[in-house]
Amino acid sequence: MNRQTRQIRIGNVLIGAGQPIAVQSMTATRTQDIAATIRQVELLEAAGADVIRIAVDNPKDVAALAEIRAARPNANLSIDLQENYRLAEKVAPFVQKLRYNPGHLYHIERDKSIREKVAYLVDVARSHSCAMRIGVNAGSVDPDKVALYKSASDKHDSITPMLKSALEHCAMLDDLGFDQYCVSLKDSDPNKVIDANVRFAEARPDVPLHLGVTEAGMPPDGIIKTRIAFEQLITRGIGDTIRVSLTLPFERKGDEVVVGRQILDDIAQGRFRSVPRFEHKGLNIISCPSCSRVENEAFIDLAQNVREMAQYAKEHDITIAVMGCRVNGPGETDDADLGMWCAPSYVNLKRGPESIGQYTYDEILGKVRAELDRLIEEKQLAGATR
Repeated sequence: MNRQTRQIRIGNVLIGAGQPIAVQSMTATRTQDIAATIRQVELLEAAGADVIRIAVDNPKDVAALAEIRAARPNANLSIDLQENYRLAEKVAPFVQKLRYNPGHLYHIERDKSIREKVAYLVDVARSHSCAMRIGVNAGSVDPDKVALYKSASDKHDSITPMLKSALEHCAMLDDLGFDQYCVSLKDSDPNKVIDANVRFAEARPDVPLHLGVTEAGMPPDGIIKTRIAFEQLITRGIGDTIRVSLTLPFERKGDEVVVGRQILDDIAQGRFRSVPRFEHKGLNIISCPSCSRVENEAFIDLAQNVREMAQYAKEHDITIAVMGCRVNGPGETDDADLGMWCAPSYVNLKRGPESIGQYTYDEILGKVRAELDRLIEEKQLAGATR
């Protein structure tokens, strides 16, 4: 693909326009735990991260961010605005990039139009020389777009709503005269990541793309999924910055950066390990990358324990999702056979989009085992009657 993007600046890092592909990561600690978050930034810097993202959700997070910036003055920081876009003006003085999710702009000030909210974000970014990222995630797409493209004929098309949302927001930023932005279109399915980014690059070859497979899970499966998407896209000339999202203990968060650089080096050297499509057979565990939105660190152990417990079902085509927070968890577990999203003191268990109930961290593993047994039995009965 003949693709020449514009160049954007994120602190002292340039992306697009033929610049080397930048590697990003995200802190996994609670932002208000200042010492732990500073430690994470240090680990990610030491691993070679070009840009480090931190989540903020309230004024206490903003106050913590100011201290983190003071402790790590040279880090290129990106902020994840989550559901409260109005925090942008508070955090912009401390960061080099603002990331917002179009699907989250609906949560507050519902009397205001999306365009008004985007215009506010652009004004803040421009005033503080911040770049922006339009971050579209499969599990939290603009609800209007989902409704528009959800019908009996295209109920499985989750890519078009993502694409339309990204293109619409690009047009808004263009109309507002702001060109220092990139886009990401993420899904836990590497095939959908490939398709979405190829289609976007064809429609907007000028816009830099940030690549990632969200909730890729634990190594080695999460690395394999990510590698497949990156190899298929980067060899087409698509991708200006990347993030490897893995469920890891906090002290190993730098592994995301190491893995990302290894994949980029392998691609540059012509060492490929992927196939044209990712055809997953058997048990599929999806888990998010233990970011700073996680409200209970027990989520990481839970993901590991679910994988170990479910090994007896490895031959069955079943997807189990383990999500660490309330921001993306509810939506991004809908497509799984069994889904969990973790709150501070309990875990929400779902079967597809339907809620089963809330269970303590001590109770949840046994409940998942029971539901998994029931699901296997139902699938076997359905197969026997065909």
